[in-house]
Amino acid sequence: MKIAIAQLNPTIGDIFGNSNLILEAAKKAEVEGANLLLTPELSLIGYPPRDLLINPSFIADAGVQLLQLAQALPPELAVIAGTALPNANAVKLGGKSLFNSAVLLQNGAVKQVFHKRLLPTYDVFDEDRYFEPGENSNYFSIGELKIGVTICEDLWNNEEFWGKRSYAGDPVSDLAKLGVDLVLNLSASPYSAGKRGVRSAMLQHSVIRCGIPIIYANQVGGNDDIIFDGSSFAVNRKGDLIQVLASFETDFAVLEYDAVKQDLVGSGGTGQDARSTTDLSFHPAEGDAEIWAALVLGVRDYVRKCGFSKVVLGLSGGIDSALVAAIASCAIGHENVLGVLMPSPYSSDHSVNDALELARNLGIAIELLPIGDLMKTYDRTLANLFVNTTFGIAEENIQSRIRGNLLMAISNKFGHLLLSTGNKSEMAVGYCTLYGDMNGGLAVISDVPKTRVYSLCRWLSSGGYVGAVPPGQPLGKEIIPVNIITKAPSAELKPGQIDQDSLPDYDVLDDILQRLIENHESAQQIVAAGHDEAVVKRVVKLVRQAEFKRRQAAPGLKISDRAFGTGWRMPIAKSSFY
Repeated sequence: MKIAIAQLNPTIGDIFGNSNLILEAAKKAEVEGANLLLTPELSLIGYPPRDLLINPSFIADAGVQLLQLAQALPPELAVIAGTALPNANAVKLGGKSLFNSAVLLQNGAVKQVFHKRLLPTYDVFDEDRYFEPGENSNYFSIGELKIGVTICEDLWNNEEFWGKRSYAGDPVSDLAKLGVDLVLNLSASPYSAGKRGVRSAMLQHSVIRCGIPIIYANQVGGNDDIIFDGSSFAVNRKGDLIQVLASFETDFAVLEYDAVKQDLVGSGGTGQDARSTTDLSFHPAEGDAEIWAALVLGVRDYVRKCGFSKVVLGLSGGIDSALVAAIASCAIGHENVLGVLMPSPYSSDHSVNDALELARNLGIAIELLPIGDLMKTYDRTLANLFVNTTFGIAEENIQSRIRGNLLMAISNKFGHLLLSTGNKSEMAVGYCTLYGDMNGGLAVISDVPKTRVYSLCRWLSSGGYVGAVPPGQPLGKEIIPVNIITKAPSAELKPGQIDQDSLPDYDVLDDILQRLIENHESAQQIVAAGHDEAVVKRVVKLVRQAEFKRRQAAPGLKISDRAFGTGWRMPIAKSSFY
């Protein structure tokens, strides 16, 4: 039997468009001679639909489209699609009004329904808000083959692998008791750095433990702040990866279940990432390349799915805006990116020249808008109010807010999406200006620590990804000017200013932030690891105080296990204990 995997990039709420994606994949599967097509979790409505699920008309429309899709599919092909289905017993027995479901479509009808049992409610997940958990695991049959169905988190309760049990139920073990021959999984598993390898290792362990092959179909694409990497795969009964689909792009592959061997066998497929069986793995060393691909996908889909075609950003001659410009150029094309230089009297000549060189390297359009006269106007307007006070942060931040206003004016006038350029280190400690450099519709690198920003830029300029270079430019030419990478970082809001006037060295700061934010270590534990106590206490205080800024920030693309976004739910007003 041939089984097709469709790694789709749905748009949340685009029920008709997503239905067409499934239909196109089904037609391709029919041409390939497949008997069964597997699609990702909630493939009909997109993941995560969030409070769209509260709208009864949305659920009704999805139900109508599901039936129309069933009738349009090749009749002999069995298709597993994902959608939200009403819980008919909710009013009488209580519980949530919906199930997160997989449906078996064949011969023009819904043949069977399977409900997700394990509902994640952590980090970016909030499924218990909307869904009732399914009570039982189940399977369907094609001929004598018994095929179990699971949905995403249903596979993530492997107590032996994690060393703990997160849920009372274990759907994989329950399917093993039912004697299934194969397990399918519809997934929408978000990306974070290094997760692809962990995910495959967990499922390989599950297969070895239960002796049942697994096919895993993951969603791909960016939806708001969340990026889905795809990276769908299949694991045979011995725990070997026999098929791996592309990461960070849509893909399609076909493999076979051999009834004699009672196991999956790779067919090479048609997937863009099809490789020899000796190279079917997720390499943990591909850090910069992996993060770059995720950020490019996140920007591309945010722009496209929000209805924009062009972006604008401020170019300071610094490393953060340089990286964001390169990402945007690769994501939507250099011809669709506008960089704006807004030098003040404190801006160095080399910063302006570095920004101009970057723009030439990337092939992006550029505008020069000096802000010196605007600063003088602010000074005159505030002179009576600020009399007998000393120049300080308020005056410094006016420069940032002038720039933010100019960028928003360009965004409003021409319909460009404004990209903000602050990194995670700055966002963590509040080294950013509300209504200034924080202005924007998308914070591209707000989950990228400063040290990783440098690493990505060095990787780019060493030829890491030629897609950032416009067509016609000679290969091997640096993308990020070397001076941007080597000079001391500075906001240039006063003479001679550098970041380290106010912050620890970024190597020190990022390690403290990693321990505090992602590892959940206490200040005492961080000090015990070798950091200066006064520095640690100051960083902890800055992180705590900056919460009100982060709450007002643009959505930022998530690439870590702990990002300042959907999954970050810190109170603003809280005690000094952190």
